[in-house]
Amino acid sequence: MSEPHVARNYAPLDVTIAEASGAWATDTDGRRYLDMLAGYSALNFGHRNPTLVKAATEQLQRATLTSRAFRSDQLEPFAAALAALCGKDLVLPMNTGAEAVETGIKVARAWGYRVKGIPADRAKIIVAEGNFHGRTTTIVGFSDDEDARADFGPFAPGFVSVPFGDADAIAAAIDDETAAVLIEPIQGEAGVIIPSDGYLRRVREITRERNVLFIADEIQSGLGRTGTTFACEREGVEPDVFLLGKALGGGIVPVSAVVANEDVLGVIEPGQHGSTFGGNPLAAAVGHAVVDMLQTGEWQERARQLGEHLAAKLDALVGHGVTGVRTVGLWAGVDIDPALGTGREITERLRARGVLVKDTHGQTIRLAPPLTIRGTEIDWAIEQLEVVLGK
Repeated sequence: MSEPHVARNYAPLDVTIAEASGAWATDTDGRRYLDMLAGYSALNFGHRNPTLVKAATEQLQRATLTSRAFRSDQLEPFAAALAALCGKDLVLPMNTGAEAVETGIKVARAWGYRVKGIPADRAKIIVAEGNFHGRTTTIVGFSDDEDARADFGPFAPGFVSVPFGDADAIAAAIDDETAAVLIEPIQGEAGVIIPSDGYLRRVREITRERNVLFIADEIQSGLGRTGTTFACEREGVEPDVFLLGKALGGGIVPVSAVVANEDVLGVIEPGQHGSTFGGNPLAAAVGHAVVDMLQTGEWQERARQLGEHLAAKLDALVGHGVTGVRTVGLWAGVDIDPALGTGREITERLRARGVLVKDTHGQTIRLAPPLTIRGTEIDWAIEQLEVVLGK
């Protein structure tokens, strides 16, 4: 099915999904596919998770939107639960991941001026090369992806880019005008790039020593994906600010949030930031249900155990059409031998065999199956990959 009236800002695979449940999707011709992408981690708990559908359905019968001009009975309970999950005081709810990042940038600058004492309009934020934080004009302005940047300037100043995984470069880039360091603990869009052990701990030490905020973009990596609630936990690190999204809405509604303590997030006063839909009752009800599911630790452990299984299967492919693999929890970047085709070509061949994944940066395919997937389903998906690779 073509889409002649849809703007061409995406190049989707040749499949048209009509229904989905758990880890499986069904197209308009009735063919089933194993979804190994899970909406870029937005569907961590699978398609139409019964617990989350129940929360949404019940709230749909009560109220869906009040705007923030009034209070709703869902927002404070959701915010309290999410703050507790993060070990923080306050939650600023938004809708999309990019909105959370933009909000985090505003909070960091306001903190820099009002708390740290940076001169007006001089605040800097250090970011990492290869980053992906969204596609607003501010965010693409500090991206090094030319497809994201070309013809969308001029861009906002105030960002300093350093190599990802190089804590010494961060230390060298900090000066008296630096308000924050904004990084993904694991770079997802770049191909599931995992920094060396100790990197996040060193970033935390540097930012604390230099009175700079550490902002962790956990929009893709957070909420169970890596085998821990947050990817930062893998090194026992707690950032000053969490940026959350995707799975927070359970694949049902867009929900994002900035989560931090009063001494940071308290710099925002009424009238200085907002969103008509941010924190709406429907979003809050679904988000609260997501947080409740994560509080048991069951999903994190499931991602850890199944992730080990996935890693073993993928590691065995290195040298057999695969040149490199990076796996953390139920999240993997697989580098395809160019002799066998591009990442896009491999994804199309997998689609033809009933497996949905997505390519990135030419030769890499990404796997991020729902945490509901079974070990036998992972085995079947890898068998299809082996066929495609000619192993």
